[in-house]
Amino acid sequence: MTKLAVIMTGGKQYIVKPGDSLNIEKITAKKDGGVDFDKVLLVAEGEDVKIGAPFIAGAKVSAKTEGDIRGKKTIAMRYKNKTRAMTRKGHRQTYTKVSILDF
Repeated sequence: MTKLAVIMTGGKQYIVKPGDSLNIEKITAKKDGGVDFDKVLLVAEGEDVKIGAPFIAGAKVSAKTEGDIRGKKTIAMRYKNKTRAMTRKGHRQTYTKVSILDF
């Protein structure tokens, strides 16, 4: 029997299963600490499917944080023609790596 859920965190939606590991927008949680996601949009266990409107009341997904990581560097460049003016800015987003325990 497969279990899966759709959670929402950081303005994004993720499909998760127990044992999954994913990178989410940075949250304030300690390393190896527990975190619960209460914005659950869908829970499916085999043929039993519950869909929220927009969230399922009382449902939560528990996870363990594995620490913060930095994403790839993205470059933002602005160029003005005829004056040859160029501005470059770099940015690295910080993510929190979590592993899903159960729901």
